[in-house]
Amino acid sequence: VQVVESGGGLVQAGGSLRLSCTASGLTFSDYHMAWFRQAPGKEREGVSSSSWRGGAYYANSVKGRFTISRDNAKNTLYLQMNSLKPEDTAMYYCAAGRSLKRATGNGLVYAPEVDYWGQGTQVTVSS
Repeated sequence: VQVVESGGGLVQAGGSLRLSCTASGLTFSDYHMAWFRQAPGKEREGVSSSSWRGGAYYANSVKGRFTISRDNAKNTLYLQMNSLKPEDTAMYYCAAGRSLKRATGNGLVYAPEVDYWGQGTQVTVSS
């Protein structure tokens, strides 16, 4: 199984980026998918998740700014990030899991029990 992210980069505050994640070696439509991020010196946190049934969930800090979507025909997960803030700067990871669990702490209601991680893509937002 391979999970590969792309689309990160450097953007000014208020700008937009679109992350993509392509998974191979698994039946994509059977998996719950999610985006996590980790900033320097901080723990990894869930940002947004997409259940295999199409449910979308968001952390409080990104609600109204980020949109998760998936294209099962292309085995691809997306994260459209608008109105970016310097505090969004982090390494963003894509994750896949067969089971969904209740998540706590930052408003993300559900997140997958992760079976597979990507290598990450860096997002840097300048002020």
